[in-house]
Amino acid sequence: MKNEQKYRVIGLMSGTSLDGVDIAYAEFELNEKWQFNLGVCDMIPYPEKWRIQLSNLHKKSDKEIQQTDIKYGLYLGNLAQKFIQTNKLRVDFICSHGHTIFHQPKSNYTLQIGNGQSIANQSKKTVICDFRSLDVSLGGQGAPLVPIGDQLLFEDYYYCLNLGGFSNVSYQKSSIRKAYDICPVNIVLNDLAQQLGRSYDKNGAIAQTGHMIDSLFTQLNQLPYYKEKAPKSLGKEWVEQYIQPLIKQHSNIPDLLNTFTEHAAFQIGKNLQAGSCLITGGGAFNSYLIERLKCYTKIDIYLPSKKIIDYKEALIFAFLGVLRYRNEMNCLSSVTGAKSDCSGGVIFIP
Repeated sequence: MKNEQKYRVIGLMSGTSLDGVDIAYAEFELNEKWQFNLGVCDMIPYPEKWRIQLSNLHKKSDKEIQQTDIKYGLYLGNLAQKFIQTNKLRVDFICSHGHTIFHQPKSNYTLQIGNGQSIANQSKKTVICDFRSLDVSLGGQGAPLVPIGDQLLFEDYYYCLNLGGFSNVSYQKSSIRKAYDICPVNIVLNDLAQQLGRSYDKNGAIAQTGHMIDSLFTQLNQLPYYKEKAPKSLGKEWVEQYIQPLIKQHSNIPDLLNTFTEHAAFQIGKNLQAGSCLITGGGAFNSYLIERLKCYTKIDIYLPSKKIIDYKEALIFAFLGVLRYRNEMNCLSSVTGAKSDCSGGVIFIP
């Protein structure tokens, strides 16, 4: 099949916001350029047990992490198997991002759980996963990985902006792809909303009722990360170390939501100069965030179909697997800072 030009693939994605597992079926075909058709998709919300376990796993022992890696792989394999059967799909292979537990690129360490052999055995399909480790071993950040998909599948837009747990941007400059994480978004906003008993702040409605905490806004914008040059990337550990201590100095949740939304809009706007921008990820539905972003940038903003907004990352991880299967580059040193481009991902046969 490695000489084929058409692939039917499942992409699995679990983001830092811990809503659930995104599953996307996509078909890719190479003519002069890569083309895709995004088929049936679903988001399977995490049972409370998994949501709590995944959010606290970075504090557990190595043994517990290893055991959870296997169990989570079986869980993903079961979800994929049911999805394939329910929708009567013919699938060549499954590509899984896994769920990030640690991301410490400066220590040459990144860990996404969701054991590939367990997914393969449970789903009875070939599985490609662990897309980051090779890049990290080459001195890269192991992130972001989406830019190669932006370059080959969404070339009509100058910027591709994802508003997920973190905001990240990718763009082409002098024929070189550039990309990096800008700032936290939903990883902070959802956590604040959950303190009010909501899973998230729909449309930014609560944030809109709050008032800006000027001192906090200034402190957030002075964090050293924002002065660093790319390549750079963020993880949950960074939020816990730098963001949470500042937020915990205040108690009014609507005011905190308002201030952090303004902070995110300000930081994102600073990084978008001119041209067109495709916005995807859950934050694209936060109409208040988008409204505030427009105050800080003059770019042309495009919001695609709901399906692309929701499942673009799962789609691109499916595509990364296709490139890996063909032994073609799927990780760009220009965005990760590695010594060289590479074809990341490990292939598991059931």
